[in-house]
Amino acid sequence: MGPARFRLLVITAALTSSFCAGYAASETGSHALASPESFADIRDTAQRSAAMFTELGKVLTHPRCTNCHPAGDSPRQGDNPRIHQPPVTRGADGHGLEAMRCHTCHQKANFEPGRVPGHPEWHLAPREMAWEGKTVGEICAQITDPARNGGRKPQDLVEHIGKDTLVGWAWKPGFGRSPAPGTQEQAGALVEAWVKTGAACPAP
Repeated sequence: MGPARFRLLVITAALTSSFCAGYAASETGSHALASPESFADIRDTAQRSAAMFTELGKVLTHPRCTNCHPAGDSPRQGDNPRIHQPPVTRGADGHGLEAMRCHTCHQKANFEPGRVPGHPEWHLAPREMAWEGKTVGEICAQITDPARNGGRKPQDLVEHIGKDTLVGWAWKPGFGRSPAPGTQEQAGALVEAWVKTGAACPAP
């Protein structure tokens, strides 16, 4: 099979999946995020910090995030997370196997005619950063552990969640996919406030 025919088949499969995603998106929809200031009435600093992370959990447990932080080696897709079609695996660097790299289909931006999402750094999160199926408290414990968060300090998460453009794709996912709750700026403000209050975690 030639490269052009292979690419056509891959895009056709992605297009079929995105139509399914579009149906699912109509059943879900986004919702807002509470601001850090709205937690001011919680006098205990640790409890306020944990409450803000719980709010951020609306983003972290949204399919736009969990689909690329899967429990296994295969990404998921859609608003009702299902195994990526065509079937792919992360490969050694999270960018897919040599025979089917992520950028084969996922270009530098969303390709709306084919309903294919895109970004220059499209790839899976490292295996140790998988949080699909975990509680918000479990994700918090994981995200504050340098061994399981890519070696990041809590302050680094402000930049990663609040400004990283790949993370930002979650709010501009293109046709048929519901965006993550709120905005990236609001999520970043929550992370920053959470860090400043001690980066406390909600109960697992």
